[in-house]
Amino acid sequence: MVDGREVARIGAGYLLLVGVEEGDDVHVAHRMADKVAALRLFPGEAGRGFDRSLADAGGEVLVVSQFTLLGDVRRGNRPSWAAAARPEAAEPLVEGVVARLASHGIGVASGVFGAMMEVSLVNDGPVTLVLDSAP
Repeated sequence: MVDGREVARIGAGYLLLVGVEEGDDVHVAHRMADKVAALRLFPGEAGRGFDRSLADAGGEVLVVSQFTLLGDVRRGNRPSWAAAARPEAAEPLVEGVVARLASHGIGVASGVFGAMMEVSLVNDGPVTLVLDSAP
């Protein structure tokens, strides 16, 4: 939701919060999107295990830009976002993630870059992952 208006919605799938760090580039964005597309987090035919990917399960992705993921709280009580990429560098990379996921045949929706958003999540299962592009 942005300004009380729904801007995106998905069914079963992933909520992908994307933080872009200084130095990230299109190769990083594509590598991360490819990894998300390939992750096997949906249950298999018997309803157990992690056997199917988004495409296998017909899942969708809601991509939300989230620079606050780069908050550094190691010193003091106020986060530093110095590591976060500037908006003009980050926005095309977030869009690159969206486009790359869509190229895998996955349904993708996205929030509004830089907007104050209200994001609702129904967490159906025990899985929350942090994917970091660092080697």
